[in-house]
Amino acid sequence: MVGRRMTSGGSTYLPLRVNMAGVIPVIFASAIMILPGTVGRLLPGSLGPRVAQWFNYTSWPYIIGESLMIFGFTFFYVAVVFNSIEQAENLKKYGGFVPGVRPGRPTAQYLEKVLVRLTIAGGLFLAAVAVLPSLFIKYGGFSTATARALGGTSVLIVVGVAIDTMRQIESQLSMRSYKGFLK
Repeated sequence: MVGRRMTSGGSTYLPLRVNMAGVIPVIFASAIMILPGTVGRLLPGSLGPRVAQWFNYTSWPYIIGESLMIFGFTFFYVAVVFNSIEQAENLKKYGGFVPGVRPGRPTAQYLEKVLVRLTIAGGLFLAAVAVLPSLFIKYGGFSTATARALGGTSVLIVVGVAIDTMRQIESQLSMRSYKGFLK
């Protein structure tokens, strides 16, 4: 978190999260990785079943390919969504700063460095969460329905919705208390 001093003595924070991309990279990677297996099932002859088996969701080529694509899409999505130069300019414009870092270009470089580190951790986390159900099916003896229901994107979506709901409730509660205070 990056602090910003205000005249009232408080501080605010930039919303830099470990998983800034959310579930989007997992969805993109899964959609792309399913395509060759689907096409392989439609191909006639002996090539079709081999391609379909190669891109089965429990095969190692699929698991490794999906992990790499999730990691790459995480960086791509964060680069599209978060503009460190714009954030640094907004901080400078509104009188904010990062303690120990000069405003402007040095702040943008600092934010970029922090964001790359967070995105590496977030990409590895997303890849692990997305691949674990396939590994549970292959090596853990879990049924496909159980592993898919308790892992991967479903857990990310449930946790994300719960966190957003908590934030909205918190926001509503603080607005209500301020509204009563202003009257």
